[in-house]
Amino acid sequence: MNMHSKPVKIGLFFLGLIAVCGLVLLFKGNDAVAMAKEKRDGIVTAEQIKVSFDSVSGRLLKENVKEGDRVKKGDVLMVMDPTDTDLDIKKLRSQIAQLDAQISSMAGNIDVAYQKADTDEVETHRQIDQQKAVLASSQAVYENKLSDYNRKRQLVEAGAISQLEMDNITASLRTAEADVRAQQELLHKLLGGAEDRDNTEDIALPTIAQERQSADNKANDLESLRQQKKQLEVALEQKEVNKKRLILRAPEDGKILKVIAKEGEMVSANTPVILLESSRYYYDIYVNEVEKGQMKEGDRLTGHTVSGNREVPGTVRLIARAPGFADFKMSREKSSADLTAFQIRTYIDPVPGVIPGMTVEVNRHEFTGR
Repeated sequence: MNMHSKPVKIGLFFLGLIAVCGLVLLFKGNDAVAMAKEKRDGIVTAEQIKVSFDSVSGRLLKENVKEGDRVKKGDVLMVMDPTDTDLDIKKLRSQIAQLDAQISSMAGNIDVAYQKADTDEVETHRQIDQQKAVLASSQAVYENKLSDYNRKRQLVEAGAISQLEMDNITASLRTAEADVRAQQELLHKLLGGAEDRDNTEDIALPTIAQERQSADNKANDLESLRQQKKQLEVALEQKEVNKKRLILRAPEDGKILKVIAKEGEMVSANTPVILLESSRYYYDIYVNEVEKGQMKEGDRLTGHTVSGNREVPGTVRLIARAPGFADFKMSREKSSADLTAFQIRTYIDPVPGVIPGMTVEVNRHEFTGR
């Protein structure tokens, strides 16, 4: 009887132990959900930067860092071969110098052309005035000859003078008339089709207008050269910027995780050549909807490292709906939906001894105590 009751007692003992453990887990569990009610934890992570040459490509001439090196912002990481860029810069500077010479020469020619037009205008006006005076004199001679002709024609009819004398007067009149026509032609030529005016300076001479138009056209050509120069200057400026970009500098303080490109290799523009671990650290924790409502972006949040219990203050930068894997599973009654989790990303202040990979815990009172 005793031998039979002993296994029964042992079985009852284990059944009781299992029942007690179940009750303990039920009311004070250590499962993920129960632990999540007390604290939240996240892994310290450093932002990684893929460093590349900005918009330039070529052969890698020199690498100044190796994996594991710590660098400061502005430190030279790599240098690309500048030979082609230097040649392009030299060529552009030569072209700009040639344009400067052309611009200077053309500008001088334009000034001369305008001055010549002004001088020609003054000279032509003076010649017109002189020609008007000559024409007036010729017309006066003609009028005198015509008056003498009319008077002597009456005399020859009366027999007072000989026919020979009359012929001389007639020839003289015709000469005076021809001279008037010749002087009128000269005046017409000087006017060049312009309308004659009493004030000679008011006469708009077509020949002078053509000279000025020619100078204006040269001025347009000059402006075209200046625009070409500006384009070359922009191209030169871009080449000089590109030359600066051939020197790859650290965008911020950090540690070299990986050197991707090696000396002598051809590197394409905007292709990562170095992987840099920045000094900006953060950790993510996942909270429920109630706890999320106690926080907002910009709030301060303090956690503690699991190792060493160091205080880790930081600033909440992001609160967002977490991916489905982070939802609180089995956190409601049977057949009910899981609770939605929210991601809180906190960027930590620099703390000595806190490095990527360490775990930071945030106690629940950080949310409920607000």
